Amino acid sequence: MSTYPPTQCGLATFTASLLRALTTPGSGDRAGVVRVVESPTYADRPEVVARLLLHSPAGEQPAVAALERHDVVIVQHEYGIYGGADGEDLLPVLRQLRVPVIVVLHTVLSQPTEHQKAVLEQVVALAGVAVAMTEAARTRLIAQYAVEPDKVVVIPHGAPETRPLRRLKSSDRPVILTWGLLGPGKGIEWAIAGLRLVRHLVPRPQYVIAGQTHPKVLAEQGEAYRLKLYSKVRALGLAGLVSFERAYLEQDRLDRLIERADVVLLPYDSPDQATSGVLVEALAAHKPVIATSFPHAVETLGGGAGLLVPHRDGPAIGAALKRVLTEPGLVTGMHEEAERISQRSGWSIVAERYRTLATSLLSRAPVPL
Repeated sequence: MSTYPPTQCGLATFTASLLRALTTPGSGDRAGVVRVVESPTYADRPEVVARLLLHSPAGEQPAVAALERHDVVIVQHEYGIYGGADGEDLLPVLRQLRVPVIVVLHTVLSQPTEHQKAVLEQVVALAGVAVAMTEAARTRLIAQYAVEPDKVVVIPHGAPETRPLRRLKSSDRPVILTWGLLGPGKGIEWAIAGLRLVRHLVPRPQYVIAGQTHPKVLAEQGEAYRLKLYSKVRALGLAGLVSFERAYLEQDRLDRLIERADVVLLPYDSPDQATSGVLVEALAAHKPVIATSFPHAVETLGGGAGLLVPHRDGPAIGAALKRVLTEPGLVTGMHEEAERISQRSGWSIVAERYRTLATSLLSRAPVPL
């Protein structure tokens, strides 16, 4: 149960990738999707077996009935995708389920409100097992929330199995890439500020910012954030270095864009990001990464696949970019470490971990930590 394509968000993409990996030919497994939607839709894919219609009286009943027809339920949890305060409308669904539930936690806040904390604690209590995607997220969950430690396991975010590898060439214009839905908190303004430190390099780098504005941000604030970024680019005299790809990128087009990139930049503001699909995809493409010090990045990049910078620090971002764009030996080491990391996080490996987890719940065997 999750958002699901054609909904455009990270959880939808994650769910589609996990579903494909769980139902590969020869696996013997079948799976369906209960798609979380805010309004009735009429063009769902065949694998969508029901919808959880938010803000609707008894809207959970078709979802519960469909989920009960399966052996195990995997619930993607993020505060913003379910109805009610802090997504509390998920709780009545979980209370009605009699089949085992695996809940996948995409955010574990370090400073939750009392209500956010209570909601997440109840979600975990109602599940058979909770999946965190990093050791940092598991540690935070156990230390700061009232949950049973034995119910929390770590399964990493999956990555594409193969990616083309492109090395920096001295004759090319280096491409710096940030992608994803755009909105406040992405930290793009700090990345733009950091470009001042590399604008005189030869050849001049190009910073590509790819992705449409997040639909919820667009509904509430319009394009105010994007316009702020445009103004910052002009004010700093960086128009020749920055370009925007405004469309939501389908996977094939995104793959081509990632292939062109020489470094992937994740300048996110939040220190709470327990997992990042962009980070995983960048490493699967064996790309050097520069990221702010959010938990997933700290845990993943510490071995040398990338550089960590403080949050909201344009000069630090610029200094890191200069290193990646001018130190070939550093880049070679990053490529090699990214390749090593991606080999153990492919979607087929991740899907097998979920199969093992589901089997343990069905057999009432101890959960494999």
